[in-house]
Amino acid sequence: QVQLVESGGGLVQAGGTLRLSCAASGTNFRIYTMGWYRQAPGKQRELVASITSDSSTNYADFVKGRFTISRDGAKNTVYLQMNSLKPEDTAVYYCGAGFVNSWLPDRMDYWGKGTLVTVSS
Repeated sequence: QVQLVESGGGLVQAGGTLRLSCAASGTNFRIYTMGWYRQAPGKQRELVASITSDSSTNYADFVKGRFTISRDGAKNTVYLQMNSLKPEDTAVYYCGAGFVNSWLPDRMDYWGKGTLVTVSS
């Protein structure tokens, strides 16, 4: 069983920055894909960014140029640096981890409990 623990969410003003962290523990198998997803009230969970074990990244169009995903393979930890935050970025951000090369939410094997990011205007 894999446990994912997110941290770093909070309240920030528009234009501000936050850094999210997700630490994975409890597995003897190598996690291939880790990603950040978000879900706003009344909306479906959507990809924000993902990264594979060979550091291949994928970003949603709405965060390109503002957010950066990175990964510490030795620590099984993934980070999301969020710059130039907008009110529409307000959501619960979830960390996902999967054993295959896919960022699709339904291909994630494990999920964290989420961390709330609120961006005020």
